[in-house]
Amino acid sequence: MTLLLTPAKWLVNLLPLGARPEHHYERLPTPIGHTGPPKTRGVYGTGLKRVCHLACVRRPCRTLLILLGILAGAAVVVFVYILNIPLPPLYSRFHEAELALPQHDASLPFPEGREGRYLWVANHASKCGWGNAMQELFLNAYLAYRSDRAFVFDNYTWSRDESDYSLYNLKPIPSRIPLTALIRGPIVGDAFPAGDHTPRAVVPEYFYEVCQNREIIGSYAVNGPLADASAETLIRAWTERMEPHRCVEVEMTPPEVFDEHLFADARRLLDIWPQFSRSPIVQRFSWSALVELAYDNNRGVISPTISPLVPPLSASPLMDGLARYTPVPGLLALHIRRGDFQGHCFDVLARRSIGYTGFNSFPALHDQWNLPPDISEREKRALYAQHCFPDIDAIVQRVEEIRASPAGRGLSHVYVMTNGSPSWVKKLKTALQRRHAWASVASSRDLFLTPEQKYVGQAVDMLVAQRAQVFIGNGFSTLSGMVVMLRMAAGLPPDATRHW
Repeated sequence: MTLLLTPAKWLVNLLPLGARPEHHYERLPTPIGHTGPPKTRGVYGTGLKRVCHLACVRRPCRTLLILLGILAGAAVVVFVYILNIPLPPLYSRFHEAELALPQHDASLPFPEGREGRYLWVANHASKCGWGNAMQELFLNAYLAYRSDRAFVFDNYTWSRDESDYSLYNLKPIPSRIPLTALIRGPIVGDAFPAGDHTPRAVVPEYFYEVCQNREIIGSYAVNGPLADASAETLIRAWTERMEPHRCVEVEMTPPEVFDEHLFADARRLLDIWPQFSRSPIVQRFSWSALVELAYDNNRGVISPTISPLVPPLSASPLMDGLARYTPVPGLLALHIRRGDFQGHCFDVLARRSIGYTGFNSFPALHDQWNLPPDISEREKRALYAQHCFPDIDAIVQRVEEIRASPAGRGLSHVYVMTNGSPSWVKKLKTALQRRHAWASVASSRDLFLTPEQKYVGQAVDMLVAQRAQVFIGNGFSTLSGMVVMLRMAAGLPPDATRHW
């Protein structure tokens, strides 16, 4: 209580005379020679009595104290709420397994060991969604592959601060998740195919052990002179710049080697597609054992008619890469963004007239972004609403259009990848079932996940979408874009990959 009253007392002393209590008067000067305490004219005295009188008599001061009390109480409630939320896992067993990879041996012969060549992109993206991080990760790893270097892979990083936890929407999340909790393949240290002598990927700790003398290159030094360069142009420029040096570290300053503007522009991004899509970086990619186990445990939720005789993914051979993810007949996967994506659609994308992301813009895809040059602001907003943030009626209508298409024949189950609220998801399910008698309609909200699986749940969603007979994605979403990229690389029919 004293902590609350003390600032109130200071505030009262700052009030103008006319705003102070009518019984309060200024102290008179102390007479010369007077040694006693100064006399105060007024019936209420000073200190706590005066503050209590102000709280009871003067409405503005009483309101101020009430507001201060409410704010303090709210702060306490939020603090207690945060303290009572279970802390997320830190995936220490994955960190330990990464450190123990067999290629972390300086005595290994070239092209590995202390004589090997390495690329460490220290300024990789952070504080962004998994879709953004994943698309950059693939291209960074592909740059290392093209330049015959061991790729140095880091965590999926929300925060580079020392704390193991960060707050997101007032809830604690892991500041860093080991990539091996999300994916497998050459990107995170698995072997390349037989006959491919590209050195295996390593972690930063080992890189700093064997690369005491390294060349640190700022991205702008290479990218700066190459305005709006394509991905292939950047790869060749970086390969040439790195050639004289055994160990290269990209400086921890912007821009990224492959930045958001590149990934937003299909013309710049897709010129690498023929080689990139056939490389082991893509073809040998697979999801982590943790993600596949989450999928296996929820097969009955995702698509209840999957035959029990079909072996689970976690029992399949590890070296199959993309080939292990065969389509699930009858499954329709929908990616529907909600929450803060509404502001992104209208306040960022529509305002800047931004189109589909690069990996959502393959020329072979049926749905292409088209923004008429003479469109009005009202019509533009409606167009972005339809394709970027569709309401339930628009979603149901689009699903019916796809179901009636040749690619949609035999669809019987719906899986909704979404961050929408449970109440909104329930309304969507009802609307879908009202329009068509689906055998099942499930969503991300229905999955049963362990604590470790919960924080890689977006990867579980992507695996479902990757295997769906038909996928309807959000052309403005990088997560949808990565699903589209993986489906295209796996050779799935383009007309089975659609957009809102």
